[in-house]
Amino acid sequence: MSKPRKAFTLIELLVVIAIIGILATISVLAFSSARAKTRDAKRIGDAKQTKTALEMFFNDQNRFPTEAEFNSGSLVIDGKAYMVNLPTAPNPPDGICDNSTNQFVYDVNSAGTTFTLSYCLGALPAL
Repeated sequence: MSKPRKAFTLIELLVVIAIIGILATISVLAFSSARAKTRDAKRIGDAKQTKTALEMFFNDQNRFPTEAEFNSGSLVIDGKAYMVNLPTAPNPPDGICDNSTNQFVYDVNSAGTTFTLSYCLGALPAL
């Protein structure tokens, strides 16, 4: 009389493989969502820092920087640094952002009294 072998049946193996596949899919989706939210949080944080630097500039200069000054990549006027390196949007673009919208766009009126700072959020609703 032979001893009974202890082994998994084909059905048991398929069930285990299916469970592992489901868990892997859930993990990948959760990671993608977390990464998109992190990139958007970075965009929002960078925009807030830029806004603060622009307001400090206005308090000292009685105007907001021109678009050329902003597009130079830093806000340093007369030796005073308001923001040495202006932030850039995270790359590669994600979510609804693409290469043309994944950037900070600064616009100032001709008098230098108001500005808009536009940027794309890939996953979160706009604030």
